[in-house]
Amino acid sequence: MNFATKVLHGSTCIDPFTGASSVPIYQASTFHQFDLDQPGTYDYARSGNPTRHALEEAIAALEGGARGFAFSSGMAAISSVFMLFSAGDHIVVAEDVYGGTFRFLTRVLSRMGISVTFVDATQTEAVREAITPATKGVYLETPSNPTLKVTDIAAVSAVAKEHGLLVIVDNTFLTPYYQRPLELGADVVIHSATKFIGGHSDVVAGLAVTRDAALGEQLYLIQNGMGAILGVQDCWLVMRGLKTLKARLDVSTKSAGILAEWLSTHPGVSRVYYTGLADHPGHLVQQQQASGHGAVLSFDVGSRERAKALFDRVKLPIVAVSLGAVETILSYPVMMSHAAMPAAEREVRGITDGLIRLSAGLEDVDDLLADLKQALDALPPLSSVQPQQSAQPQQKEAFSRA
Repeated sequence: MNFATKVLHGSTCIDPFTGASSVPIYQASTFHQFDLDQPGTYDYARSGNPTRHALEEAIAALEGGARGFAFSSGMAAISSVFMLFSAGDHIVVAEDVYGGTFRFLTRVLSRMGISVTFVDATQTEAVREAITPATKGVYLETPSNPTLKVTDIAAVSAVAKEHGLLVIVDNTFLTPYYQRPLELGADVVIHSATKFIGGHSDVVAGLAVTRDAALGEQLYLIQNGMGAILGVQDCWLVMRGLKTLKARLDVSTKSAGILAEWLSTHPGVSRVYYTGLADHPGHLVQQQQASGHGAVLSFDVGSRERAKALFDRVKLPIVAVSLGAVETILSYPVMMSHAAMPAAEREVRGITDGLIRLSAGLEDVDDLLADLKQALDALPPLSSVQPQQSAQPQQKEAFSRA
């Protein structure tokens, strides 16, 4: 089946007991056992629930994996997957990762005796050179957040397999509609389903899929043991969003491409990051390993003052943490998604005080263009921008939890 059909009919989409076209919300914490010698599929909801099971089967089918898992948030999925490693292990991590992932690795995982080396994963040799005898895994995020660097998943996976390493890929930006890392050699794929898969800014959720059943059993032990499962009502919301994933991304990605092209010509913008632009360094790799460029782009307006002025003037996009929703969302990475990352680390990664991330929604693109134009045209000339200091800790504290 092609994706549009598979997302609707390729997994559990009909309730096997009633024939309902929407899998019901099984609001139950425990399940009666009719025969102690032959226990049923479900016993306690932390260990398994029919509603959650339907979602987990659906994401596994779409990613082409053996086992799927639904967690209480994207970070719950990420942190649970990192529990596959043990004290003394070493992990090679792409330097451009979500701020929450960076925080978990540097402030939590480090206390457990698991070490991390951050590398420019767009350079496959940099990954190879970072591998040590203690290395057990490679963690990638491609395209990266928020500067959309592209890692060659197949090339890095080949290097990792030479050393017997697990390859984990955060696929939040592209979803299985555009990119399927397991087919490129990865062992685990992760999603913040809060974003495009849920798609409506009304649920917080995380998903993970393993390529083989044995690794799935290990991750299930962690999921069941830690208990960071997704609640059944949220599972139902994610499944509802999943059904329209292709339709939403078709519109949002088209709009993102138009916006990126226009922003790249505007005199008030110093740089645009979008893999769909022909001059993006990862453009060709992206075309080879994915079927689309996604709905997220970033652009730099030169300073915090200009960024704030733009946020104050736009009328259609919401200014918020998160992405991947039906409404267009503008985010300020320095104070939102990457507030947990030290200023020096952000600077190395190109996350400047003038950087704005845009997640295209379902509005008419002409209306979005007109709104961004009136906001950008009202800003002082980019040439008048003076070097700015990074946002101060007290300014970013309100968002640092995200």
